[in-house]
Amino acid sequence: MKEFSFSNVAFQDLKFLHAKPVRNIERFKEWFNKDIQISETDLEFLKKLNAKYGEDKTDFFRQSSEDTIKVKFIAPILEQVDFFSPEKNISSFYNEKLKYVGKDFILQGYCDFYVAKGEFVPEELYFFIQEFKRGSGTDPLPQLVAELIAGLEISNLKEIKGAFIIGSIWNFVILERFDKHKYQYFVSKNFDSTDIEKLKDIFRNLLFVKNEIEEYVKQEIKQNDK
Repeated sequence: MKEFSFSNVAFQDLKFLHAKPVRNIERFKEWFNKDIQISETDLEFLKKLNAKYGEDKTDFFRQSSEDTIKVKFIAPILEQVDFFSPEKNISSFYNEKLKYVGKDFILQGYCDFYVAKGEFVPEELYFFIQEFKRGSGTDPLPQLVAELIAGLEISNLKEIKGAFIIGSIWNFVILERFDKHKYQYFVSKNFDSTDIEKLKDIFRNLLFVKNEIEEYVKQEIKQNDK
């Protein structure tokens, strides 16, 4: 049985994992075109963040370390979205370990960020974000796809969403199972987070995921109560 560490997964490994790319921007239509309003509080937060690290501050993304970008820019956005919901037993996890043992391979390692069922111990996995590893030269997309495969199989979902970040650029990803242990994934257009309008779009896209997860859990609770 072949073992993969998330941090070392490359594009050539995705063939072994039976994951293939599909170019279809229309796949994101429902996600990106949803009319989601940003509150005044959230809008003020985004404006302040953009003023500190926006269009005329691009050196921050080019010269700062991964941890600096994560703590000063990415994590504040994720915490402002606030995936944490104790009443629904949903939480977000940073640098958390994950392991999936399949028929032909094992996927394991630490994930930059994911949202899962479970307040302190992750159970079902719903959404992942993989950040570019500075200095390693590895592409975050195959790493993210491997994490999405693990999350999808552990949670027994038909599809799962994620995002990867390279510097100031965010891309969103949908992975779906089209056959048993066979997957296809879709990659969105670029969203440059130094542009305030694109930053708002990123925030809306994350709010969509939050609402979708909460609705999924709500329906799951209803089914279990029957």
